[in-house]
Amino acid sequence: MVRSFLVLENGTVLEGVSFGHVGTVLGEIVFTTSMAGYQESITDPASKGHIVVSAFPMVGCYGINERYDMSGAVQAAGLAVHEYCDEPSDMYSGKTLGEYLKENKVPGISGLDTRDVVKIIRKEGTMRAAIVFDEKEIDGVKKMLKGGHEQRNLVGLVSSKEKKMIDNKKGVTVGLIDCGVNRDVIMNLSLKYDIAVFPYDVSAEDILSAKVGGVVVSHGPGDPGHPDLVKTVDTIKKISSSLPVAGIGIGAQMIALAFGGKTVKLKFGHHGSSQPVKEGNRARITTQNHLYSADTASLDGTDLIADQFNVNDGGLEGFRHGKLPVFGIQYHPAPVEFENDSFFYAKLGEIMAVKK
Repeated sequence: MVRSFLVLENGTVLEGVSFGHVGTVLGEIVFTTSMAGYQESITDPASKGHIVVSAFPMVGCYGINERYDMSGAVQAAGLAVHEYCDEPSDMYSGKTLGEYLKENKVPGISGLDTRDVVKIIRKEGTMRAAIVFDEKEIDGVKKMLKGGHEQRNLVGLVSSKEKKMIDNKKGVTVGLIDCGVNRDVIMNLSLKYDIAVFPYDVSAEDILSAKVGGVVVSHGPGDPGHPDLVKTVDTIKKISSSLPVAGIGIGAQMIALAFGGKTVKLKFGHHGSSQPVKEGNRARITTQNHLYSADTASLDGTDLIADQFNVNDGGLEGFRHGKLPVFGIQYHPAPVEFENDSFFYAKLGEIMAVKK
């Protein structure tokens, strides 16, 4: 067994045991509430730059299967768990979680009291953290963690690099601004539409010239107010007067910015499953993975109407435009086949039917 250490920005150092890749890594530490779905969580592009802490006590009890990859690679910077199971059930066959992390050069650390880690994050908020293997490096890493928060354009690291077409023989094309889209969204859009996938920094002119019937701005990692995303916000502002626009996660946050709203960094974000969202008299149980949110109060005077809220903390989860076919949600859309709860795809079809 290889010793390793979880080092937090507040100076906390926790000793554990390594699994996966052996190598020091830094990131923002977040916790996920999901009992399962760890493969989906760490491969979600919205996890880029995160050290993910599992609130559930055991991880690795079923094998890795490529059908559950959200992007084809591990996007999280690291994984911290209480107990790692290295002899998984053969239900899904595939390799172990440790083998998968090692292939992707992502370190894992087990043997932690993750209840304490979650309490620290809930009390002090999301902070910088590191997984370290050489005890002599800890003091130096502590200084690095005090040096400021994530400065990289994480969206730029996970977005498509060029335009591509996905021809599903549907006869109707939806544009997708890829800010870190996962495979699940691509799969569900493909059931109804051909897809024109654009990089995050696409111009409004390029989208309008593609003659799409509407545009989805995908979810993704990081701060929607990052300077490198100004062009994306400007593109959304320009196309929204001509095309229906729908946003997910950071996509919704950038729609809010495009219409004059503001965004805020949540204390510890929403990560994992069983997140209750209320819309009128209806509640949805959702899966989420975001650190930022559009600010409800800032939508006053923007024509954006807040209409969905998190039951746990009252935070904004969804909005619609009062005049234009534009809306956004913070949570992951339910699959198309969930006919009674696939709000996002049903609403997308509705606004794409609106004639500008």
